[in-house]
Amino acid sequence: MSDLHDTPPAGEGIHLPGGTILPLMTAFGITLTVVGTTIGKLWSVLGLIIFVTALYKWIRDVRHEIDHLPADHNAGGHH
Repeated sequence: MSDLHDTPPAGEGIHLPGGTILPLMTAFGITLTVVGTTIGKLWSVLGLIIFVTALYKWIRDVRHEIDHLPADHNAGGHH
């Protein structure tokens, strides 16, 4: 019987990113930007600031995590 899924060999770690609220803040910023188009420009500007700030921090955190992966880490999971 053959395996349907490629599983990592014993001892190889699986990288899981840390928990973060940044995806939620990004979604909130987008929502506030869109809703602000109907209730006032100030809300849109505030939403855009939240969105850009959260997105910047999210990308920065992901890049930091990727930089700290082991050198032999295979991000795609393919050999």
